Amino acid sequence: MSKIKIHVFHTGSVCVSPAVPFGGEHCSTLKASGLFLPQSKRIWVPVSCYVIEHPKGRIMVDPGWSRAMSPKGELDKAAQIKELGSRLLYRVNQGVVPKGEAPSEHLAELGLTPADLDYVILSHLDCDHAVGLREIAAGHPKRILTSKRELENATSRPRFNPMWWEGTGLETFDWNDDQGPAHHSYDLFGDSSVELINIPGHTLGLCAVKIKNADGRFVLLFVDGGYAAKSWQEMIVPGVGVDRAAQKKSLEWIREQSLDPNCLESLATHDPDIKPHVIEL
Repeated sequence: MSKIKIHVFHTGSVCVSPAVPFGGEHCSTLKASGLFLPQSKRIWVPVSCYVIEHPKGRIMVDPGWSRAMSPKGELDKAAQIKELGSRLLYRVNQGVVPKGEAPSEHLAELGLTPADLDYVILSHLDCDHAVGLREIAAGHPKRILTSKRELENATSRPRFNPMWWEGTGLETFDWNDDQGPAHHSYDLFGDSSVELINIPGHTLGLCAVKIKNADGRFVLLFVDGGYAAKSWQEMIVPGVGVDRAAQKKSLEWIREQSLDPNCLESLATHDPDIKPHVIEL
């Protein structure tokens, strides 16, 4: 197999309550929301997006935020409320996308357009992972996928807004393999080189992405299964979750994978210690 290249980008950042990343299994929804938390006590964390150059296709994982929500590269309340379709969600997640950091702008850095993407993968449908989808979908990538379980989960919960994905051509996949803590995964190319692995808890259909080469070395994108390396190192589950038992089990699996000698890097979407870089497998 030819080399696989993984580009780690940031599509801006998001301002949240500290309880969102590190609230733990007993964190309440109200505390995680930060609705009554002074702005001075909230924290900014990055919103990562990944572009995978694989011998069998180009993949974007989680477009993240869009340029439309931050037109001048600055925090823009009116623009973000319009993109989110919700004043309440703006209170919970303020976002900013500096110039050059929108998903389509990152593609342009690589000399690509959305039409060059064979797959856009949504690990889950939270706003800071999915709002940028319309920006990418407008450029006609070949396929846009999320798990069937995630779409079912998202259409029944108020923290999601279907406007983020409706009309984009989003398709769903069902499990065709049994990797991971829930024994549910999707082998994208049928050769185990890119597995979308269900790590339920934060949302029910949340998928990590495991990219593996022919030698067995791999990179794990565990998205919001934890918010930083310290999540699995100290076993601190995120403060936002729909199934706490599953969330803890998923984090245990992330820890096991991260400690595997074949694991080159294990990355969370919102880890402030992760800088944009390129990984070669």
